[in-house]
Formats: sequence, C-alpha cells, structure tokens
Amino acid sequence: MTSPVAPTAARVSARVGAIAESATLAVDAKAKALKAAGRPVIGFGAGEPDFPTPAHIVEAAVRACSDPRMHHYTPAAGLPELREAVAVKTLRDSGWGVQASQVLITNGGKQAVYNAFAALLDPGDEVLVPAPYWTTYPESIRLAGGVPVEVLTDETTGYLASVEQLEAALTPRTKVLLFVSPSNPTGAVYSPEQTAEIGRWALERGLWVVTDEIYEHLVYGGTVFSSLPALVPELADRTVVVNGVAKTWAMTGWRVGWLIGPGDVVRAAGNLQSHATSNVSNVAQAAALAAVTDDLSAVREMRTAFDRRRQTMVRMLNDVPGFVCPEPLGAFYCYPSVKGALGRSIRGRSVSSSAELCEVVLDEAEVALVPGEAFGTPGYVRLSYALGDADLAEGVGRVQRLLSGE
Repeated sequence: MTSPVAPTAARVSARVGAIAESATLAVDAKAKALKAAGRPVIGFGAGEPDFPTPAHIVEAAVRACSDPRMHHYTPAAGLPELREAVAVKTLRDSGWGVQASQVLITNGGKQAVYNAFAALLDPGDEVLVPAPYWTTYPESIRLAGGVPVEVLTDETTGYLASVEQLEAALTPRTKVLLFVSPSNPTGAVYSPEQTAEIGRWALERGLWVVTDEIYEHLVYGGTVFSSLPALVPELADRTVVVNGVAKTWAMTGWRVGWLIGPGDVVRAAGNLQSHATSNVSNVAQAAALAAVTDDLSAVREMRTAFDRRRQTMVRMLNDVPGFVCPEPLGAFYCYPSVKGALGRSIRGRSVSSSAELCEVVLDEAEVALVPGEAFGTPGYVRLSYALGDADLAEGVGRVQRLLSGE
C-alpha cells in the first residue's frame, strides 16, 4: 500500500499573504534606489520631514546611552516617566485629561494603530474607514480580524466625511469609527463643529472611535486642530487615540508612538505588546521624553517651512494640465485629482489610470508620486511637501512640463 500524500500546504498563511506592501514605502524605496544608481529622481512619496531631529532631543538620547538603567529591559508599556509626560502633553495640546496608566508607548504609530484594532475587534467586526485613507489602516483592521468599510469622500467636500455618509454605511456589525484629522493622504482637517457632530453621532450609535492625532501640530492659517474626546468627553470611555513623535519632531526613524484609551483596553494592548515586542528601545524613549516636554519652538519653525511649501505646491499643481488640487489645511500632503490627465498618450505611452500616470511620470520626468490606488481612491495622486523648497519646485515643474507636452 502506498502512504497517503498530505495535501500541499501554503508556505505563507492566507492572513499574512493577503497583506499588500506599504505603497508609500515602496515608492520611496524605488526613488532612493534610482537616485543611488545615479538618476536625478525627486521623490514625493515618503511622509517624512526633511529636517534633522532637534539637537536637544538627540542629546537626550546620547545621555541615555550611558545610563546603565537603559541597558536592560524596562516595562513593556513604556518608561513610567514617558507615560506620565505623554499624559501631561495630551492635556496641554488636546485639552483632554488622562492618567499615565491610560498610555501605552509603542514602536511607532503603526504599532499603536495595530494594537488598537487588535484590542477592540473580533472576527467580522466592521470599521468605518473614510477614504482616501492611509495605506496601513485597512491592513491593520484585516490583520485584527475586522472588516474595513470604506466611506468615500472626494475633493468637492474637501475630503471630509459627513454624518449622513457615516450613517448610510452603518450596519449591525459596525463596531468602530476611524477618525483622522489632520488627514494623511489629503491634508483635510475637520472643524471643531464637524468633529463634535461626528463624535456625538458615534456616541448615539454606541460605537468605539479610533482617532489618529499624529499630525495635530501641523495645521495652517486659521485652521484649528480638535481632539474628539476633548470635545465630546462622554465618548472618552469608548475612544482610543493614537499618536507619536515622528511627524511633529522629525523623528520618523526613532520609532516611538503611543496609544491612549480606557484602562482595560490599554492593559489588553499592553499584554499583546509584551509578547510581540516587549518595551520600545529605551534610548528612543529617552529622546521622546525630551520631545514631548519641550516648548515646541522647533516645531513652529518646521511648520512655517511646511506652510510655505504647501502654498507653493498647491499653486504649481493647479497649473498642471488635468490636475485639480484643493488646499490642504493640515499634515504635509497634497492630494490632487488627476482625472483630467487620464485617457491620453504621454510621450507615446497610454495613460488610463493614476497608477499608470505615476509610472510614466517616474520614467519620463524622474519624479516619484504615490497613486491614489494606494489610498482607496483611483484617479488621484499624493505628493508630500516635506522636502526642500528647491526640490519641490523642480519636481512639480518637471510634472508640469511633461503633461504640457514639452
């Protein structure tokens, strides 16, 4: 008799195999590889400030390297002094009073996002996700067993979702609303009135809210950042805030974020983290402590530069044939519609989608953009204006010349 043959098993689990690579990081990596090969590529892909981390933050990390306490394991939930400082900073910047025990320090904002959904979702639970969305949100929801339900917005409303749209997407399986303001990829910012209205709606519907506040300090002109649990305190017991030092203090590589929420959720997320990664690098936590306790003067200088670049980019993008770019009020991204540039030939190449347009722009103009397909809305592209003024003007100028037929 022959032995039974076991069925061929997949080498990678279906759960992990279904995850797409981060499109923004992929575009950034391709641009850097081309530059390393000698091509003069200008990359608008990565959401990363071009400024160095402020000196006093780096100095705090250097001191931490010589502190024997930092050479060993520390609590998985974070250094006690950093958790306390984040609580103080949250009251200062958001007007929301929390305890240190409600803070979990994470390995960057991405781990905070995943931990939040993993702590809240059971298989089949639905999450309302306004689109365009940051690429990591739906993947984190799916990894946690949830189902992302897209709520589509566009440039005609400034990429803002209304209560009516959210209500239309509600089902008996809806458990969480994802609320992001200021937004990546669009730069949209909800007014205090709109934020409060959405918060009251979520409260009435018995939903949880996960709100990403990582761009809280990057708003421009007369725009005001609003923290949802501060405006609707009755919802605070069903709200999880994710945040971090990456964008405000130019610390993307330091990998320090945090999650704030009700005690039981934070403890559950902390238990998960204790098995996944244990504590965040102690040296990076020391740097983050210096950041969240500073006077924000360096942040104000960076914001001034971002604001200048924002205005330049919006003006130039609206001069590109087929592009329509609304004014972003926060973060450091523009998200123009490029639908008017599709359905044509560019230097002999047919362009029918924003993904194809980005390929042609990279090949022909040596400019890296991220297509809207990555953010759930084909027909758009994302450009970060967190790069030098000269590169910004040259890069958008190349796109202008290419699409003008020059």
